[in-house]
Amino acid sequence: MSAVPKKKLTEAEYLALERKAEFKSEFYNGEMFAMAGASRQHNELKENLSIEIGSRLKGGPCRTYSSDQRVNVDRTGLYTYPDLLIVCGRPEFDPKDTDTLVNPQVIIEILSKSTESYDRGVKFLHYRRLPSVREYVLVSQDRMLVERFVRQSDETWVLTTFDQSVEFALATVPVRIPLADVYRGVEFDEPPLR
Repeated sequence: MSAVPKKKLTEAEYLALERKAEFKSEFYNGEMFAMAGASRQHNELKENLSIEIGSRLKGGPCRTYSSDQRVNVDRTGLYTYPDLLIVCGRPEFDPKDTDTLVNPQVIIEILSKSTESYDRGVKFLHYRRLPSVREYVLVSQDRMLVERFVRQSDETWVLTTFDQSVEFALATVPVRIPLADVYRGVEFDEPPLR
């Protein structure tokens, strides 16, 4: 017996469903993927980062958007919801859907056991296809660790790790945050690596 092939959705069908949905879903290659709920640590980190980055950008040309802001990687067809992102200058929205951003400069993802390999691998491959993205930041929720990837002029990416540092800094946006403030109130389930 053969499986019945699943009907693929169009972008327009996905966007129509997403507008009415009670929960968020990513979309890629004709399929919707429901997004799982987040842990307490994840939410604390996202709120800490949103407050700390937002307050440092206040009054300048850059602003933050949280995980409710959908992003389209037009070159690959991925629609997704980064945990946090930064746009400098005028935000640009998808002509097919004016609620979908297309020009983030910095994307921040908070890693969990269930999303880490996707965030580090395939999702990063998608994000690299967005010409506007200059930095990709991964924040561990299991230990005090922030990894920052910065796009170079030759399209390579350079990694800087912040784990023994006193503060975390973005490279393309004037933001520096003490790691203690990023991880304020976060309790780790496992003891940190020594």
